Amino acid sequence: MISVAIDGPAGAGKSTIARMAAQKLNFIYVDTGALYRTLGLAGRLGRVDIHNPQALETLLKNSTVELKFINGEQRVFLNGEDVSEKIRTAEIGAAASEISAIPRVREHLLGMQRDIAEKNNIIMDGRDIGTVVLPNAEVKIFLTASAECRARRRQLDFEKKGEKVDFAEVLSMIEKRDYQDSHREIAPLKPAADSVLVDTSELTLEQSAEKVMEIIVDKTGIEI
Repeated sequence: MISVAIDGPAGAGKSTIARMAAQKLNFIYVDTGALYRTLGLAGRLGRVDIHNPQALETLLKNSTVELKFINGEQRVFLNGEDVSEKIRTAEIGAAASEISAIPRVREHLLGMQRDIAEKNNIIMDGRDIGTVVLPNAEVKIFLTASAECRARRRQLDFEKKGEKVDFAEVLSMIEKRDYQDSHREIAPLKPAADSVLVDTSELTLEQSAEKVMEIIVDKTGIEI
């Protein structure tokens, strides 16, 4: 099995680019951020104090998170309900950043992520895939872009969903998320030593996906 780890900050285009590349390579795409968003959603719905160890354990025990691949597309389920759209809001993104900084949560989800990689050719994206989740991945890529570029992209994403947000507010959220993700004690956001850096600031999604596929082909020798 071939594992491709794609890491990078919020708004770098990881999910879309990884999904596009996976479809063309006939790999399974795994968005690990969706797992943290789902637990963040569960915590918000239950109004759980995630910093209370006992309350957190109860949340993890009572929250069944599943990834299912339906017609080649990843869908995420919380206690049997498809929440793939519900987790894509600014509020749940903030909740995901907060809950993902808790070591117990990362430990809880680690096994699920590695199990998927052991059984499939996968492209997995997140913030610690190449450094922690899949340190032996055949290909490691770190996608990035300027904070302003990422904020513009994220603002457009929200607007497409009918969620009006101010650019300055989105930029502030991006910068705060960057700081939280890169300064957390457990599995901070950083490039793996053997990762390939790809800056998507001046690239279209199609160009970014092509660049990622070129790297994968070069590293693995697979044919498209």
